[in-house]
Amino acid sequence: MVTLRPRQETAVPLEAESLTPDAFAGKPVSQIERLPVLHGNTEAALGEFFSVEGEADDTIRLEGDLSRVKYVGKGMTRGRIEIRGDAGMHLGAEMRGGEIVVHGNAGDWAGAEMRGGMLRVEGNAGHLVGAAYRGSEKGMRGGTILVKGTAGNEVGCTMRRGLIAVGGDAGDFAGVSMLAGSLFIFGKMGIRAGAGMKRGTIVAYEDGGSPPPLLPTFKFDCEYRPAWMGVYLRQLRAWGFPVPQACVGGLYRRYSGDFVELGKGEILVWTLP
Repeated sequence: MVTLRPRQETAVPLEAESLTPDAFAGKPVSQIERLPVLHGNTEAALGEFFSVEGEADDTIRLEGDLSRVKYVGKGMTRGRIEIRGDAGMHLGAEMRGGEIVVHGNAGDWAGAEMRGGMLRVEGNAGHLVGAAYRGSEKGMRGGTILVKGTAGNEVGCTMRRGLIAVGGDAGDFAGVSMLAGSLFIFGKMGIRAGAGMKRGTIVAYEDGGSPPPLLPTFKFDCEYRPAWMGVYLRQLRAWGFPVPQACVGGLYRRYSGDFVELGKGEILVWTLP
C-alpha cells in the first residue's frame, strides 16, 4: 500500500489525474513522486505536494484534507483508493472499476460519467453526483455510488445505468433527464425531481409517504410493492449502507413520467407499513 499525505495547504486547486492505482502500478516511490499534476495552470510533480511512503500495489491511502485536490481516481480501472479526509471535485470521474472510499465529504461531480466500480462517501457530496458533463449526452453508465450523507442538485443527471443511493437529503432536479438506472433517496428531495426523464427509477423515502413536490407531468398509477425492491435493499445493507428498518416494509406509490419526454420513467414514493 502507498500512503500519501499533503505537505502543505494550497489555495490554488491541484488537478491530480495521476492519483490512481493504474498510474502507480509497478512504480517505485521515486517514480510516483515524479508523476505529473497541475497546480493551477502550471505542471508540477506529485512529490512537491505529497509525501509518499510504502510500496506500490493496488491500494492507495490518502490522509489529510484533499478538498482542493481534483480528479482523484479519474478513469481508474482497478484497485482501491481510501481517503481519510475530505475529497475535492471530480472524484472518481469516468472510473471503470475498483473502489474509492471517502471518510469525509466529497465535492461536486463525484463519479461523473462513471462506468463501473464502487464509490463510497461516508459524509456528504456536492452537486452533480454521477452526472454528465455539460454537452455530454450520457452521465453515469455503470457502477455504484453510495453517499451516506446529503447530496446537492442534479444527482444522477442524464444517468444511463448504475445505482446511486443517498442516505440523507438531495437537492433540486434529482434524476433530471435520466435515461435509465436507479436512484434511491432516503431523505427529502428538492423540487423538479425526474424532470425530463425518459426511463429509470427514482425511489423516494421522504417522511414515510408524504408526496415530494413532483411535476404535473407525472401521473399516479398505483400503490404496490415491487418484487425487486427487497433485493436492492438487502444489497444496500450488505454494502454497509444505512437502510432504516422501517423502509424494509411498506408499499410504494408509483408515478410515471416525465410525459414531456418518453414517459417510461417512474418515481416510487414509499409509504409507511
